[in-house]
Amino acid sequence: QVQPVESGGGLVQAGGSLRLSCVASGSIFSINIMGWYRQAPGKRRELVAHITNRGITTYVDSVKGRFTISRDNVKNTVYLQMNSLKSEDTAIYYCNTAPFLRYQWGQGTQVTVSS
Repeated sequence: QVQPVESGGGLVQAGGSLRLSCVASGSIFSINIMGWYRQAPGKRRELVAHITNRGITTYVDSVKGRFTISRDNVKNTVYLQMNSLKSEDTAIYYCNTAPFLRYQWGQGTQVTVSS
């Protein structure tokens, strides 16, 4: 089955920035809300941001003002710009549709923030 492909993670110091990218298949991508999820060690996976196909965005309180989600419907790509990173942002980040999951989970991309 189809899986998104996430990239852009890495190791960064607290206060730093990263930009994540996710490429997904077009037929599902173009008509659905796309979201970025994350799963920290020992915690449940959570939806941190999502964007409609018209560009309306929503964020969980913990990332508001620091993260920006965007999408390119031509490239079937969704992005997550993460600024002012904190140690609690350390997690594996995944993309998928929201609120209903249309894709199998990809491998995700690891983000590690050192304090």
